[in-house]
Amino acid sequence: MVEEILEKSKGTRKAKAAAPVSLRDIPFADKERKSIGIRELDRVLGGGFVKGSLVLLGGDPGIGKSTLMLQISSLIARGQGRVLYASGEESPYQIRMRAERLGSVDPTIDLLSETDLDSIIESARACNPELLVIDSIQTTYKTGLASAPGSVAQVRECGSDLMRFAKEQEITTVLIGHVTKFGVIAGPKTLEHIVDTVLYFEGDKGQQYRILRAMKNRFGSTNEIGVFEMTEHGLSEVANPSSLFISESIASGSAVTSVMEGTRPLLVEVQALTSPASFNYPQRVATGIDYKRLAMLLAVLERRVGIGVHGMDCFVNAVGGIKINEPGCDLGLILAIASSVRNKIIEKGTLVIGEVGLGGEVRAVYGIESRLKEAEKLGFNVGIIPEKSKQRAGRFNMELVGVGDVKEAVKIALV
Repeated sequence: MVEEILEKSKGTRKAKAAAPVSLRDIPFADKERKSIGIRELDRVLGGGFVKGSLVLLGGDPGIGKSTLMLQISSLIARGQGRVLYASGEESPYQIRMRAERLGSVDPTIDLLSETDLDSIIESARACNPELLVIDSIQTTYKTGLASAPGSVAQVRECGSDLMRFAKEQEITTVLIGHVTKFGVIAGPKTLEHIVDTVLYFEGDKGQQYRILRAMKNRFGSTNEIGVFEMTEHGLSEVANPSSLFISESIASGSAVTSVMEGTRPLLVEVQALTSPASFNYPQRVATGIDYKRLAMLLAVLERRVGIGVHGMDCFVNAVGGIKINEPGCDLGLILAIASSVRNKIIEKGTLVIGEVGLGGEVRAVYGIESRLKEAEKLGFNVGIIPEKSKQRAGRFNMELVGVGDVKEAVKIALV
């Protein structure tokens, strides 16, 4: 039972009508956008931070969120203005230790070990920084609310106050948020609706590569990704990400395909391993690939090509920890599975692109020229692509083989 105190009604008040304004009469000016100096991050944001924007950076614990923000703070402090870094999880001494390791010690970075939101806002109002960092939003609390820091009410109210402050003072503000075991940012979903940009830091803490993905961006595209490598001196951007997702070894059950992440084509190696099932129900394990998509492709392979996989365990994997979300890799995945079943190797230097339908047909994909240019740059000499895509593709220094269905593709790739 919870006691609620009801306020007495003050009577009805007639609302005053607001005067509408013509859309053409509203003054317009492009928002000032400033480059950070990290090309991979600028790509994800659409060119850099927008002045007065509110950005939410989420990721698993230990993935590198604080490290990235300290590096960004150092770059902005050296070239654009002061930075206020408010930390409620680490002491100033711990942040200084990380800054020494990263080489990010700068006199124009002000540290504030505070979790009271009102104190943080007043400090930011006094020093008027170019960038305000809140590490993290789950440890920040607002006095006057009875709930504990990190609760739904606290996170929602703190996010709303910081949004109003960022817009009024035109201070770029970044909130660092924790991720729950379900993979979403802790707190209410309304927090993601309040902010202008939502960035997710993906990757395995045991691996050295990290992927920064924009899930929401009011000032740019939401399809771009940035690839970083975790080193002893912090996060460094990867100039050629395609080389990370292709292994040097050649074995059966391996095929190289291409996926589009925004405007960037990435070459990714997909691997498959099949073996006779030891139990009545064969296993289906997919890493980095949608499980339901795998089940559909296995049914197409068995029904349309005649390669039996119903009595086999099937394990598929996207190399490098990347997650594939587009159907342009369907043909590559099917050929990798067929290669494993027949124990035949797909020739090195072969790129496989195509979407597969339920009838076994290979459909055209978008961005075929960008994908082929990336493959040509990395030394691929054969491309197995949809027939319709071949008709629209230009001239390349590689052999292009157009296929109309899966059966034809298997016959060509597994000679």
